[in-house]
Amino acid sequence: MRFASLFAQKSAVSVARAVRAPYYVVQAMGLNAPERLHIAPQDIRTADPTVADEIYAGYFSFAGKIVETQGRSPFAIDPPSAAWRRSLAGFAWLRHLRAADKALARANARALAEDFLAIRRPAPNDPAFEPAVVARRTLSWLAQSPILLEDADQDFYDRFMEALGGNARRLLRALAAPRAGSDRLICAVALAAFGVCGDASRKFEARATDLLDAELTRQILDDGGHVSRNPEALVELLLDLLPLRRAYAARGRRPPERLLPSIAKMISFLRLMQHGDGSLALFNGMGCAPPDRLATVLAHDDASGPPPLDAPQSGYRRLQAGEAVVVVDAGAPPPPSFAGAAHAGCLSFEYSILGERIVVNCGAPPASAEASRQLARVTAAHSTLVVEDRSSCRIRAQHGEERIVAGPREVRALRRATGSSRVLELAHDGYAAELGLWHERMLSLTHDGAQLFGEDRLVATRAGVPARDFVLRFHLHPRAEVAPLAEGRGALISCGAVHVAFEADAEVAIEDSVFFAGACGARKCAQLVVSGRDREDARLRWSFTRVDERGEELVSAPRDI
Repeated sequence: MRFASLFAQKSAVSVARAVRAPYYVVQAMGLNAPERLHIAPQDIRTADPTVADEIYAGYFSFAGKIVETQGRSPFAIDPPSAAWRRSLAGFAWLRHLRAADKALARANARALAEDFLAIRRPAPNDPAFEPAVVARRTLSWLAQSPILLEDADQDFYDRFMEALGGNARRLLRALAAPRAGSDRLICAVALAAFGVCGDASRKFEARATDLLDAELTRQILDDGGHVSRNPEALVELLLDLLPLRRAYAARGRRPPERLLPSIAKMISFLRLMQHGDGSLALFNGMGCAPPDRLATVLAHDDASGPPPLDAPQSGYRRLQAGEAVVVVDAGAPPPPSFAGAAHAGCLSFEYSILGERIVVNCGAPPASAEASRQLARVTAAHSTLVVEDRSSCRIRAQHGEERIVAGPREVRALRRATGSSRVLELAHDGYAAELGLWHERMLSLTHDGAQLFGEDRLVATRAGVPARDFVLRFHLHPRAEVAPLAEGRGALISCGAVHVAFEADAEVAIEDSVFFAGACGARKCAQLVVSGRDREDARLRWSFTRVDERGEELVSAPRDI
């Protein structure tokens, strides 16, 4: 019955898309180029005017690759990577030229746009014409239209407007395709911006608003998380939605019904994922988000009071007490079409004190580091339990990208409080189908934030399940210095002015690890490793306790967990 229900739902969606597709195509054919732009939405991403000098000198640095054009057009050379080509053709770098506020920079911006407009027959599979890149280019051109069109001749003006109209037609056709994925949302954002900023018909503007509303409904969950479960996706999305919200208000237009509440929920969700140092916890594709971008987004937060503690639809939970913060992945993998960057990190957690991150996940490296990205997605790259060196999810190539195709189907999370602690009781069945085991984890943070207790347990789902080797991993932030405690049952961790003692009821090893989410690339770090072999009702207990420089406890809290 469940299979029949899913099949019926998918069939209904397919039929609906098939019915809508011809309408989108016809509408795209009838869409004219705008005669003028009424408003240029503000680009709120941070700009660096020194980049304008580099671009004028012929140096283009994108996606970890630097290219010197030697006087040639950057659009005419063989790109070093598809990611580099996407960044170039997205024109987000125009903001740096605008920030330079020089006539030379404005002329250079127009000349480079001229080079792109001169492309008549794109090569097959040119990344510059992928829907997401077309959407980014549309948003960049709209935001930076003042420097592109100021003092422009009529010929350039007409070709630029025609190119904007062509972008909108491509985006409409892309939304007509029956494919799912995060790209549909950025396409809808770009179409809505085109509709509200240009002199498109009110009918088209209303249609674009409805398309954006539909994608926000589909991709932004009720708790503010993105369906991909990647916090970084929200940061990038908000950097486009916040200016769009302002553009609707400036034109006196009706925004999508879901736009304003979605923005508020997304910002609230990011606060849940935030450590004391302002950074976001590293889950499901989250890498090194530039702090200026996150700060820009959170500056629009109108809420007061502490951050929320639960995001049940997105699958994240938060413990906070004193100066300590714990963020936990307590959710199943996202749908396969949104799982291209998701990680096998169920029940992993991150832990910080006084703005110093202690326990982390390895994080996601840049998109250009494909081999490292695959390593970062396995369960062993997360601070959780690993059974038989296997991941709790299966990742497989599907439709041109590596997606999670199987993983935990049931994840449990229960919050309770005791006289001295705040407790999360967690469990997932990611190892049940293959190994016949559930992983249960309990996390307890004392009310003063001085101690974090944990307990991990493997529970057999049926009789006769053989004993399995398992490893508990606690990856430490690169700033953390670690030394073993006596008898090998723990370690002393120092991170800035914060000192923490880790103890476990089994031998603790200190091994090398790698932190992929560093601002300057991957960095070496350490991890605490506790090995064991499960048996009937096996439990492994461990704890982190704040201590002074001599290793003595700052606070003694009862263990009534």
